Order: sequence, then structure tokens, then C-alpha cells
Amino acid sequence: MSLPLAVIVVVSVLELAATHAGPELDPYKTLGVTRAASQAEIKKVYKRLAREWHPDKNKNPGAEDMFIRITKSYEILSSEDKRTNYDRYGQTDDTQPYGGGRYSGHRHDNFNFEESFFNFPFNSRTQRDFTDSKYSLHFNQYVNEVVPDSFKRPYLIKITSDWCFNCIHIEPVWKEVVQEMEALGVGIGVVDVGYERRLANHLGAHRTPSILGVINGKVTFFHYAVAKEHLMQFVEDILPQRLVERVSDKNHQQFLNSWHEVNKPHVLLFDQVPVVPLLYKLTAFAYKDYMQFGYVDQGLAETSNLQRQFNINTYAPTMLVFKENTDNPADIIQTKGMKKQIIDEFMSNNKFLLAPRLVNQKLFDELCPVKQFHRRRKYCVLLITGDDESFSSGNRAFLSFASSNTREVVRFAYVYQQLQQPLCNILMTGKESAHASLPPQVVILERRNSAGKAFFKPVTTWNGSENDKQRLVEELERLQKDPSILIHDAMLPELNNEFASMFVIQWIYAFYGYLSEVMDDILHNNCDSSDENSPKPKAKDGTKTGNESPGSGAASSRPPRKNFVEVTELTDITYISNLVRLRPGHMNIVLVLADASKNILLSKFAKEVYSFTGSLTLHFSFLNTDKHGEWMRTLLDGAQDAAQIYACEDDDANGNTDYAGYVLALNGHKKYFCLFKPVYTGEDPDGKTAEDDSTRKSRGASREDHPPRKSARCRSTSTLQIHHKLDRLGLWMERLMEGTLPRYYIIAWPGLDKITPGK
Repeated sequence: MSLPLAVIVVVSVLELAATHAGPELDPYKTLGVTRAASQAEIKKVYKRLAREWHPDKNKNPGAEDMFIRITKSYEILSSEDKRTNYDRYGQTDDTQPYGGGRYSGHRHDNFNFEESFFNFPFNSRTQRDFTDSKYSLHFNQYVNEVVPDSFKRPYLIKITSDWCFNCIHIEPVWKEVVQEMEALGVGIGVVDVGYERRLANHLGAHRTPSILGVINGKVTFFHYAVAKEHLMQFVEDILPQRLVERVSDKNHQQFLNSWHEVNKPHVLLFDQVPVVPLLYKLTAFAYKDYMQFGYVDQGLAETSNLQRQFNINTYAPTMLVFKENTDNPADIIQTKGMKKQIIDEFMSNNKFLLAPRLVNQKLFDELCPVKQFHRRRKYCVLLITGDDESFSSGNRAFLSFASSNTREVVRFAYVYQQLQQPLCNILMTGKESAHASLPPQVVILERRNSAGKAFFKPVTTWNGSENDKQRLVEELERLQKDPSILIHDAMLPELNNEFASMFVIQWIYAFYGYLSEVMDDILHNNCDSSDENSPKPKAKDGTKTGNESPGSGAASSRPPRKNFVEVTELTDITYISNLVRLRPGHMNIVLVLADASKNILLSKFAKEVYSFTGSLTLHFSFLNTDKHGEWMRTLLDGAQDAAQIYACEDDDANGNTDYAGYVLALNGHKKYFCLFKPVYTGEDPDGKTAEDDSTRKSRGASREDHPPRKSARCRSTSTLQIHHKLDRLGLWMERLMEGTLPRYYIIAWPGLDKITPGK
């Protein structure tokens, strides 16, 4: 390449980079505030500019770009960290979009053509995040590997694409989270929609970037700001509840003694932290089919006796595993650095009791595996017994014998004859076990193939005497020298699942929880919804239940009991139960009012929502802004998409907003709300009613006509009569039930100090 041509190419690349960079954003200049402006001043200016430049109200061609710059400027100046970073270095997310040292705010004097051109962030997806290729998923891999594996560990999956600006912004946080989560045992995946659109559609991901979790085959989307602590909490939240039981001096005996009932070893973790570590929860999920898990908080006074009993060192986490002997642990590990590899090895070595009961085919396959090689023979010593009290002494003697076993090739187990009759009929050769209660019998067997073929030999009847033990010892010694002593062969039937009834109950509870969450998503999910599609109006009837409402018909599980709506005031007393601890799948519909409008709005509210009171998942409350106005403002300020809320607000001369007539649909569990604002439906200043106006617009209206309809929603409500403020609440409730309302997510509900009465 000649020198002039090389110079031209370099200049072209620099111009291209400058074009992509665009004009640098000055948040102070954009908002028109000084560098000494307070947060209150910045917020006030932002609300005014957001209303002025909102695309629904401002038809200027550059309004949308200006609105984005205003919103971005407010994001920077409302965050102390971002504001400090800008004041010191002049850097915003726009001036440092790629999160890497090479693309930092300063310029390099020695511009390297090859490096800068071929590593330009939009030239190659591998440069943007070369680690993504390690975790790339395709459709078949997800279906055949990830979904089955998600029953043992959760997966965190990122949806990305080549030309996604926001995907670049989250990469530093994503890399840090991946590094930490993978060490804990969380599965990681990356789906590039440009190459795996089928998988992205299968997951229901229609935006980039998106982050979702997969556990037990179920997909859950992450809705909060991409921060390390949020993603860590997200993984913890999608894990099943009650994986780990809290254990103290009062209940440790009950916890450990349940080994016989659940047929599993029990694990206790002693640690100083008040919350159960995520690593331990993930371990409990991975080994939930084999072990029961408990956690002891060493910082509590009610665990002191337990710590003394097992001589627990308070300077390092300690893990104990208990089997049939609940007084002494079968194994123990204690280390300051509890790593996943150490825990996995510890669990794998203690997955089974010393002599577990064969309760299903899966346990039989793992305890008594099929012979694969001559040198890897595995023998099972099986006690066929009963669960009556008359068998207890013999069963204890068999357990004692199994506890003293040192042979690695021998496994001990027992089976209840009446629960596994087909298997026992074959192993108790020549005895009519189905017609009489036979004495316990010990059988040695070796499985030869997965189809059920096995060689076996009945050794002796068993009552736990010394003679019985001696005879069994002799047979095991003979077996070690001559495997051919197993003289019988048979095709063993598949074992009955003794926990089938318990499984059905667990499945019903799991299905109920899953159905509740699915219904919640169906009713309230609105990731891609807009205000363009208006629902059909329903006939107004303040006294009858509205069967015409499609939303109420889908959600109602019982008719309203009385001709009234039970509405509870949201106060510092009812705050926790009605919001913070609201059950998953439930929503609280909250009417915002003031003392002056209380009676009128409550009466109108009851008429509008009456037809929806048959739903078991809806609760109704009201919030008095004269007492709790600060809570309302804090809630709206904390919404992640506050610009849409503020765009249509009308403040009085003092900058205060009249929230009377607003309605909130609060989802306490998933931390989001839907918002209803009073809409003008009375006489228009021009002499036209709202109905006339909407009728005129509906005739021959196209999709291009919708923006004016949206701007009508931002019409001033200050002139509305109180009883008109809730005129369209019934339609809003229908859209809520249909799931076509926007969601406003928050990091956390405002604190109790915000709900405490102000007067």
C-alpha cells in the first residue's frame, strides 16, 4: 500500500470513529444547571424539560433525540458516582462505551492502524467479548444439555447481538459476575440472536441485552439494573424455597432424627454469617435428592449448646454430615476457604446412609451398580425385612454390622418385604413369601446388566444373633476368593417407588407455585406493550358484577360475596402484610387520595373495581397523601423508567403534584407497579366531549394517528372534577388483567420511614 493511500485510509477510519462517537454529552449544559446545583434543583429542571421535550407532546423532529439527552443527563447527575466521575474525568457512559482500557477517555498519541482498525468494537464480536464464545449456546445444546442440567444447578444466560450498544456497556459487570458465579457452580450461557434467533425466540427474549435464569427447566427474566449485587440476588431468588432449614438448640434433634423417614444423610453447616451463604444453597440444590441440609448461625445465642456439643471452631466454617448415628458426625470438614470442589468431594463421599432402604429403582441403580469390569465388582448385601416393631432389633443389628464394614466392594441396604414384594419373591427362592410373614433374610447379589439380570445367593435368616453375623462374615470372605458362589440368577423387576405418594404431593405444591407465577406473568407481563391498542369499553354498572369484562372473567375464581368492596388503608401497620410480604402472584390495587377527596374517590373506586373483586389474587387499599405523600414521591422517583411518569405530570406553583385519583397496582413480590392517572373525560374547553373527540379519531384513523391520542393522555387534570378522575379506571383494570400495561420496576420498596404519618 502506498503512503498516500495509507494516510487516506487512516483519516477515513478516524472520521468513522468520530462519527460513531458523536458530540460529547455535557449533562450540565443539557439541563441548563450549574455544577453546584443541588439534587432537588436538578430533579425539578429534569421534570420540566422531560415534559417539554417528551415525544408525545413535542412534535419537533429533534424532540426524541433531545429527550434522550435530557434523560441521559439526569441519569448522570442524579447518581453521585456518575456525577463525580464526570466532574473529575469528563467521562460518561457515552464517552467510554466499551468499558476497556483501550477505549478510555484519553487519546493515544501513537495510533496503531492495524490494531485500531481490526479491533474496532463493531468490527468483530469476538473482540467485543472474546470470552462469550466459551459460553455460546445453540438450540440443541440448550434443549439436550442445559435444560436437564438445570435440575441440578441454575443457569445465567445473556442474550446479545453484534451491534448492540447496551450489550457493550454491561460487559464489565457481566464478566465479573460470570467469574464469581462459575466458581460457585452456576451454569453460564450466551445467546447471540444474530446466530441463534431460534433459541432466543424459544426463550422468549426479544430484546438485547437481556439476562435470564433457567432452573428446573423454567425461564425467569432479570428486570433490574445490571449490577453485580443485583445479579447475585437474582440467582438466589430463583432457587427453590426451603432448600436449607434453620437449625438451633431447640430443633436440631428433630432435624437429625428424620434420617429414617427421609432415608437420607443430614448435613449441618456452622458459620458466623446471619444469612445462608449462596454457595451452600447451590450445594443444597445440587444434592437435594440425596441429602437434607441445615444451617446453624453461630452468632445466635440459641445455637451455643449445639456448638459446644460438637466442639465447633468459631474461626472457620464447619460442615458436619450425620447418618444413622445422630450423636456423632460421620464426616467433617473445616476450612476458611470453603471451595466448591472441596464441598462436592465431601458430598459425593457421603451421599448415602450406611445401610439405606431401597425405596426406588434410581437408588438401587446407584447403590448396586451394574458390573462393568472384572476388577470393579460391586456386591450388595440386602436384608429383606419388615417395618413392624418385632423386626427392629434385627434391623439395628444389621445396621451395626454395616457400620463396621471396611470392604469397598460391598454395599449394605435393606428392603421392606411388603413394599417390594416382586423383588423379594425372586430373591427368597423357594419360599411362598406372598402368603406368610417370613423371617428376615440376608441375600448377597451382583447385578450383571441394566436389563435386570443378577446373580445372587440367600445367605441366612437374620435375627441379629452372633451366629448370623459370623455366617455372613464367612460368606463375604468366600465371595472375595470365589465370586462363583452366587449360584442363582434371575431377571430382577423394577422396584416400586415408595415415595410416589409423597412425590405427587410435592408435585402438586410445585405445580401450584409454578401456576401462580405463570398466571402472574400472563396477567401483568408487558415487556413490549404500548398504549396503541385500546380495549373495548365495558358497560358501566356500579351495582352488578361486570361479566362483560374479559379481564374479570379470566381472573375470577369466585363471585363477590357482598355488594361492596373491602378497601384497607395502607399505613405503617398494614405496610408489611399488604405490600412487602404480599404473596407471589398477588397484587394490591391502591387508590391515592387526600382528605378532601376521600369519600368521593372511595365511592367511585368501589364502583369501578367491583367486577374484579372475585379474583383471589387482587387486594384493594388506599393511600392518603396528606399523611404519606413523601412515600408516593419516593416510589415514583425510584422507578427505573421515571421519564414516562414525569412526562405527563402537572405541578402546582410550588412544584408539588396532586396525586389524588392516581391508582397503583403493586406487585410486592416482583417489585414493580403499574400506574393509572386521571384522564379528562368531561367537557372539553372547545365544547367537545372526550367521547366525541375519540369517535372522530376512530373514523379512518391509522397507526400514524396514534401519537395525538397519546398526547391527549397528558392533558391537564387540574380542571377535572373529583368524581370524573376515575372514569376510565374500569378500562385500565381490564388492561391490567389482560397484561397490556407498562411495568415500572424498582430496586426496593420505599422504607418504613417513608410510610410513617407525617402529621
